[in-house]
Amino acid sequence: MSEDERPGHDLRLVVPAMAVWLAAAVTIGAPPAITYTITATAAVLALFMLLSPRRSRSSAAASRTVAGVVLACVAASSMAVGMRASAVGSGPVHELAQQRGRATVEVVLTSDPQAAVRPGRPMVLMRARVEAVDVRGHRVRVRVPVLLVADDRRWLGSLPSQRARLNGSLAPPRRAELLAAVIFVRGPPGALGRPSAVQRAAESVRAKLREAVERLPPDQRGVLPGMVVGDTSRLDPELAEDFRTAGLAHLLVVSGANLAIIIGAVLGLCRFAGLGRRRAPPLAVLAVLAFVVVARPEPSVLRATVMGLIGLLALVTGRQRQGLPALGAAVLVLVLIDPALARSYGFALSVLATAGLLLLAPAWRERLGRRLPGPLADALAVAAAAQVAVSPVLVMLSGEVGVVAVAANLLAAPAVAPATLLGALAAVVALVSLPLARLLVWPAGLAVGWITGIARTAADLPYATLPWKSGGLGAAGLVIALAVAVLVLRSRPVRLIAAAAMAGVLVAVIGLRMAAPGWPPPGWTLVACDVGQGDALILAAGQGRGVVVDTGPDPRAVDQCLARLGVRDVPLLVLTHPHADHIDGTAGVRRGRTVRMVLITASGFGREARRTNGLAVRPAQAGQNWSVGDLTLSVLGPPPNAPLLSAADEGSAMNNASIVLVARSPGFSALLSGDAEVEAQRALAPSVPPVQVFKVPHHGARRQDPAFFAAARASVSIISAGKENDYGHPAPATLDLLKRHGMRVHRTDQEGDVAIVRTAGGLAVVTRH
Repeated sequence: MSEDERPGHDLRLVVPAMAVWLAAAVTIGAPPAITYTITATAAVLALFMLLSPRRSRSSAAASRTVAGVVLACVAASSMAVGMRASAVGSGPVHELAQQRGRATVEVVLTSDPQAAVRPGRPMVLMRARVEAVDVRGHRVRVRVPVLLVADDRRWLGSLPSQRARLNGSLAPPRRAELLAAVIFVRGPPGALGRPSAVQRAAESVRAKLREAVERLPPDQRGVLPGMVVGDTSRLDPELAEDFRTAGLAHLLVVSGANLAIIIGAVLGLCRFAGLGRRRAPPLAVLAVLAFVVVARPEPSVLRATVMGLIGLLALVTGRQRQGLPALGAAVLVLVLIDPALARSYGFALSVLATAGLLLLAPAWRERLGRRLPGPLADALAVAAAAQVAVSPVLVMLSGEVGVVAVAANLLAAPAVAPATLLGALAAVVALVSLPLARLLVWPAGLAVGWITGIARTAADLPYATLPWKSGGLGAAGLVIALAVAVLVLRSRPVRLIAAAAMAGVLVAVIGLRMAAPGWPPPGWTLVACDVGQGDALILAAGQGRGVVVDTGPDPRAVDQCLARLGVRDVPLLVLTHPHADHIDGTAGVRRGRTVRMVLITASGFGREARRTNGLAVRPAQAGQNWSVGDLTLSVLGPPPNAPLLSAADEGSAMNNASIVLVARSPGFSALLSGDAEVEAQRALAPSVPPVQVFKVPHHGARRQDPAFFAAARASVSIISAGKENDYGHPAPATLDLLKRHGMRVHRTDQEGDVAIVRTAGGLAVVTRH
């Protein structure tokens, strides 16, 4: 029996790798004294295990050797963390962060800028390295990693390796990270130094690829550069969310799959050209280096490169026994070089996906091959193995289990290689001939169109994702569920019992569904959609029609809410104020619907324009009345003398510019208050009429005016907030205030969609979990 034919897997490097990973994950954030104590203890025990005399070659001696190696790895890993922690936990940058002071620093950007949106606060995040800091007029040289948080989107044009001198506010990291500080920077970037030659070359190729795809349809124009080089600067956020829901988000980032496709193509061309085994590998290495340069040699790209090479080694050569030790060696070396990877979800996903291909895919491919054609068995085994392996981490992050991911990946797989190869070829050709590159991206665009169609279709399917407990408990629960599923599938009697039980549950669910009231409930007048941490309210305005007040942060969430209500025509869309958690879902309202008019705050500065392009837009003025059928909307605020906003205004200033409405229809009235805070509430309280329903301002935040609440005299209140949000919304003080005024409280974070229904006996509340 040859070495590759022996059963089992070679785990000799896996155990040390796990020890290194676990030790780094545990010691990051621990006090240095504890970290160094672990280091010393593990080192002493390792020396004792490895150097003590052995009197026999028994299994006990072998176990001592393994234990010694594991302890040595723990010592090395905790030492690496301790040295990094000592570097970032001392010095002037750390001291300024602890004091939450301001300083002028010189930094070198070490990552691509990433756009991020927290409710009301668009941000740009960048990793950087501080190389000098001004302390009391003296320039002190340092070398510590930091996170830059900028409030101006013009930072998105900067490149890794650029040097910048900036003034910012320093704060300690909120989580256990190997960072000296988080630096908050206001305004656009100042003078930036030139990026390195490698980064300039990479940006040149990426810019040419963006130019080559300019004539493709929008979806294809945004996705193709992401698939080829990880450039998602033009990707529609709604489409990105559809890719995530469909389990295809890995196609939009640089991953080992990109590398495997490119290496496979290079080796195939070498074989076709008659090049021998000695000439082909150097060309493949050159292709890898070129790929790394164009995709930007950041840690994530280098990590994906290593994982891709391991997966290719195992799956292309069929030598799975070599793949697992290589994966262990890669984890061990990468974590020792960069201990922060131990707490990186991206790293965990890469490792688990590769492990799934090594451990699960071969056996599944063999079993499926007995009933399915070889290529189909291969594709299904790879997609299923990778999805199962990464599911616990995905559940931990999102609180959802993807149901359609395997099918979506299986359908998309045939188009991935053509899109990637033709896109990569076009990127190279564009440097010489742009017209020829545009010819090449046309068939690549067709392949991307197929993939985006699958993503959108899969995301729109009912129950494309199922809710699950997030965090560590959710991940552990999913692992247990998967283990139970494996045991069930391995035993025929248990399979029959499980099938009978599932059939009984299905009958019960169908019966309950038939007996329970449908959605939307008959006579609904107002629905607060569960869109997470944001607002999206729908007012009934006739058959298939609804007035939308705010759109939440997520296009998909508000789109699904409107679809469930059967709303196809939106005679009026009200965007109360230009915070992201109230306007970023606008694309979802527009998807497949007619929006006839948009009402925006008169105090705004035009941030809504990009989302309302092509629509009729009007400013809201206090005293205006809008009628849609038997629904009337009266504008209470902002008052005519409210100050105009600018792009620099955020937080309370923008919240107080919210449109405040009173909605009335026969047998129904509601006060819709946007995110108005204390100042605006005090100004408007004298003009607030008694209503039946009160939409609580600003997601139930702490700063509220009791007189404003009292003026509403409502019996029902609705709070729209995200589950387990970072802001503590709704605040306990606000909940107490509502109860003191006799209002029943309904919350989207606990009850899902909340509907106000008009009945013969008055108003009722129906929720949809």
